[in-house]
Amino acid sequence: MTIVESRAVTGGVDTHLDVHVAAALDDVGGLLGTKEFPSTPAGYVALVGWLEGFGPVTRVGVEGTGAYGAGLCRHLTEIGVVVIEVNAANRQDRRRQGKSDPLDAVSAARAALSGRARALPKGQDGPSEALRTLLIAKRSARRDRAATINQLRSIVVSAPDDLRVRLLGLTPVALVAQSAALRPRGGTVSHATRFTLRELGRRAQYFNGEIDRLDDVLVPLVTERAPELLALFGVGPDTAAILLVAAGDHPERLRSEAAWAHLCGVAPIPASSGKIIRRRLNPAGDRQANHALWRIAFVRMRSDPRTQAYVVRRAAEGKSRLEILRCLKRYIAREVYPYLAVVDD
Repeated sequence: MTIVESRAVTGGVDTHLDVHVAAALDDVGGLLGTKEFPSTPAGYVALVGWLEGFGPVTRVGVEGTGAYGAGLCRHLTEIGVVVIEVNAANRQDRRRQGKSDPLDAVSAARAALSGRARALPKGQDGPSEALRTLLIAKRSARRDRAATINQLRSIVVSAPDDLRVRLLGLTPVALVAQSAALRPRGGTVSHATRFTLRELGRRAQYFNGEIDRLDDVLVPLVTERAPELLALFGVGPDTAAILLVAAGDHPERLRSEAAWAHLCGVAPIPASSGKIIRRRLNPAGDRQANHALWRIAFVRMRSDPRTQAYVVRRAAEGKSRLEILRCLKRYIAREVYPYLAVVDD
């Protein structure tokens, strides 16, 4: 009687809105099969069952863990399967074999098996995910409010003289308040202009209220999550929330301060050009986190005496303002890292 030992299986999944395509590899990289499953809870169960039909599943490489693969990632984590985040299919494989969903799934599995992909997903099951959704709404509300105020200003420039004299040069807050209080009257042009300004003013007020309501939820959540981070000079609720979202709900995935700097796009990496070895900033990384570091640096350059003295000293050494800003962002990334890495749900 021959005893066949079960083989360890590594899975790979190419995720999409309606369907996920899975691939299974054995422990030496041999392809066991590929199959398509619906992106529903029942589909997740069927996908895992299909993988387990080949043997015990050790890990699954998933593309798009923060988007189309979020639901699958949560399901795999809940049942104890190790999930590896795969950013993109291997370019060499695509050039040699072409582009298809099964090939992308196989590439994701090979990346997880070989160790080319090692990052754990950020996780979407805790406060950081809640902050992310709140920031999405607040960011769009602020953008739409700014667009509305710009429309108000453009209309005021060509408005009838009585309105233009009254509203031109006002601060945004005063412009919104006075526009929302206008009463349409006068001739056709005056009536239409007043009516338009009033509606735009009320629209801006609505966005103000929406932002305030979002802050009522966001600020206490950030305060509870990382009060020490908020205590740092130049770190406000929005900036802290962006950094927490970049770190994710499982900060243990940030293996080191250097890894965090790479994630924020502020870690210098080698760049060779002929015989001259130069260093440049990492072009990848989280743009929002990089912008959050820039906001902190900007506040400190304007208001913090120690930072101002540092800027003067580095300028005397011949550093440009851009180079000094890059140094500050790198320092700030190092400073905030301990307050992100120790956060625990």
